[in-house]
Amino acid sequence: MNPVFTLTSDFGQKDPYLASLKGELHRLLEHPVIIDISHEIEPFHIAQAAFVVQNSYAHFPEGSVHILCIDDTVSLENKPIVAKLNKHYFVCADNGILSLISPKLKPDEVYEIDIQKATIDSFSTRGIFVQAAAHLMRGGAPSVIGKKIEQINVRLPFTPSVNNDKKTITGKVIYIDNYENVITNISEELFLEIGQGRPFTIQVRNNEIKQVVHSYADVIRFDIDKNKRMEGGKELALFNSLGLLELAIYKSNPKHTGGASSLFGLQYLDVVSVHFE
Repeated sequence: MNPVFTLTSDFGQKDPYLASLKGELHRLLEHPVIIDISHEIEPFHIAQAAFVVQNSYAHFPEGSVHILCIDDTVSLENKPIVAKLNKHYFVCADNGILSLISPKLKPDEVYEIDIQKATIDSFSTRGIFVQAAAHLMRGGAPSVIGKKIEQINVRLPFTPSVNNDKKTITGKVIYIDNYENVITNISEELFLEIGQGRPFTIQVRNNEIKQVVHSYADVIRFDIDKNKRMEGGKELALFNSLGLLELAIYKSNPKHTGGASSLFGLQYLDVVSVHFE
């Protein structure tokens, strides 16, 4: 499989920024394959972008070039870099995002991009990131466009805590998806290790959930006639495909009735705890 470009940004779809960035890639390369990961990242929300990229980039072919345009304005404290990580290239600002994408796996190489030949303006991503990304896609060595550096800015990920008597796991909300499902940093591995099969209560503000289901549909009584059973609006907890504790409301439309985030009153970094008996 041939490598591709992926784009992740906080540009949204309204403004010309995304189109101009893609236009530059097409101008520099013939028929580039460009895949949008997300452009709905909240402005400057590095952790949110890292979560999205962390859980998607490895599904692309090795050698792909991932352009990350979040908090990317070039400055003395926010330098543009190229990093090779897990057989993929990342072009981004040295703002800590790489350390959040891969807390356990360090980049093989990191280069600070030489900006002397690039056009610096208020939208420097187009002039710097795109030229660097195009160079990599042509098979160029990163050492040609920058100097190797040994250290990058590090942001520590939020990790859950366990109290001394191992009866409580305290975690945080780390992501809220388009359905307003609430994803926490409590892993299934930690839950099973601490819980040891004991009964538990998941505390979500003033709400309590006492079971974890295997899938969203597990909250439905399929032995009851479909015309008589309640389907939408049931709260649930499960370990999602990422192995993280997720809170959801079955088939709830966030635009009309609200999803788990609004109905539970949860936002980014709010506390979710699990209490074992």
